[in-house]
Amino acid sequence: MLAAKVSAATYSKGFLMKKLGIIGGIGPASTLDYYRDIVSAVHMQLGTGDYPELVIRSINMNKMLTLVENEQWDTVVALLVDAISDLAAAGAEFAAMASNTPHIVFDEVQKRCDLPLVSIVDTTCKYAQAQGCKKAVVLGTRFVMSSSLYTKAFEKYGITAVVPSEKEQELIHSFIFPHLENGIVVLEDKQKMLELANCLLHEHQADALVLGCTELPLMIQEGDLDTVLLNTTRLHIEALVRKILL
Repeated sequence: MLAAKVSAATYSKGFLMKKLGIIGGIGPASTLDYYRDIVSAVHMQLGTGDYPELVIRSINMNKMLTLVENEQWDTVVALLVDAISDLAAAGAEFAAMASNTPHIVFDEVQKRCDLPLVSIVDTTCKYAQAQGCKKAVVLGTRFVMSSSLYTKAFEKYGITAVVPSEKEQELIHSFIFPHLENGIVVLEDKQKMLELANCLLHEHQADALVLGCTELPLMIQEGDLDTVLLNTTRLHIEALVRKILL
């Protein structure tokens, strides 16, 4: 749920929104979703006609993914820290990375930044626990699925996370790049993705599916599958809106 609606009277008495900084461009399609949905949600919550102030620092997705592919983690961290420093210089009071993949180095990035960061992974885990989930299948980029990003995080919340096989990971990754990452949903790919997701859910007797790539909600939507859908993009956006309005 989004933050409780702030009355116009409260706002007029000095209610100030926090300024959010977003690392975007990873990828561009989901960055648009973040901007549009955050602005719209805050506007509706306030009910005053006001909109939030946001700062977006877009980075080169291909550059970051090449570094990730080559496991140049120190350089990935430096790239993200530099981007967050730019957000801080622009007046951001807290920040978020609008992508799951860079969260592989989230802890190290946070250690080197003064701005507090809102994690898409922790946000998703908390929601899954609140929904009573016990086992979740994780979909995402190959980098996310082959890492321990969600398996370790879910374990802290008493939830088991399972990932597809290496062959299945490659197939899912091919659905994301290049089309989905650029906001293009190929219907044939969607059908194959839903079939694979259904098989994984039944095979592992899982009760939830993690959309561990911020573009996946473009392809898999509520009602497509009979399970708890952990839309990391939506959950992250809701958490950011709550913090803006605190």
